Amino acid sequence: MKIYVVKETASEEKRVALVPDVAKKFVKDGFDVFLEKDAGYLSKFTNEDFSSEGVTIASQQDAISDADVIFCVRMPDEDLINKIKSGACLVGPLNPYDNKDKLELLSKKGINAFSMELIPRSPRAQSMDVLSSQSNLAGYKAIINSASLYNKAMPMMMTAAGTIAPAKIFIMGVGVAGLQAIATAKRLGAVVSATDVRRAAGEQCESLGASFIMVDEEEDSEDSGGYAKEMSKDYQERQNKLISEHIKSQDIVVCSALIPGKTAPTLLTEEMVKSMKSGSVIVDMAIERGGNCALTEPNKNAEIEGVTIIGDMNMIGGLAPDASNLYSRNLHSFLSLFIDLSTDQKLNWEDEIVEAVNVVKDSKISESFVK
Repeated sequence: MKIYVVKETASEEKRVALVPDVAKKFVKDGFDVFLEKDAGYLSKFTNEDFSSEGVTIASQQDAISDADVIFCVRMPDEDLINKIKSGACLVGPLNPYDNKDKLELLSKKGINAFSMELIPRSPRAQSMDVLSSQSNLAGYKAIINSASLYNKAMPMMMTAAGTIAPAKIFIMGVGVAGLQAIATAKRLGAVVSATDVRRAAGEQCESLGASFIMVDEEEDSEDSGGYAKEMSKDYQERQNKLISEHIKSQDIVVCSALIPGKTAPTLLTEEMVKSMKSGSVIVDMAIERGGNCALTEPNKNAEIEGVTIIGDMNMIGGLAPDASNLYSRNLHSFLSLFIDLSTDQKLNWEDEIVEAVNVVKDSKISESFVK
């Protein structure tokens, strides 16, 4: 069985879907692994790093047309999809909510597609959880990037000349990225607070040393997968009032609130931003889904009345080697669980994990993503 790893074409994407150490595992498992030339370059992996582990370096034209499994980091462009053979499997975070036209093309081509960001939250699927592995690193990077632009010390510093107060950091949205942002900010000595619509997130925040603030509510704030749901207008109004007061005293705000399949909720209004202290920093981690801050500009560091707003569309790209490594391991866990060449074990289409991520099968698009 032939695996082909594409070179990513998105301008901001630095990751590669497979790293040499994990490629070696696939070769040992009996797969023929092919890598598009220089696919690992931006992640600091050379062609020689791969070839020394048994990977064949090939051009897209020479290798993709007969590949059985294609690994990617983002949904490929139409030109690449048209080169994939019918019956092949495309595996990666395909963002099916925003790529329905390409799902149609995959369907017409008879290509089976698996969108890895849809991996369910379950103990059995933990090692395949792409969102968790990538969000963890992104949460860390959000704090590092904001600290570099804050231009003040993060921890309390006591000197003979006087004391410098610690930075105050506010985390909005306590998923995997938010929790890692809290942990990193605490390690740097900041005073951390956080908010989320899910009451269960409060215990997680407090276990990391952050104070938790939220609106008193009786609404069901979680979906069946444990993700945040869109809240009522009344709840949002009360939340805005709470945040408006709290944010005035904060030095750094990290926004990471997302709702699966929907535009990111606007949590920071223009008025809120302008109420913050000059020199404050906002990191909008939700910018790829529209952003949590009304003033965020994609791929720019905007400055509004002395407040810097970071709109990095691919923050994880700043940690491309580590992000690629973890993502590769996610892919290996996924594929090796369902395909075993030594025993001729084939993909079990009825497995709950496979069903959750399979967005195109036998030329049919999953009902959740039909236009």
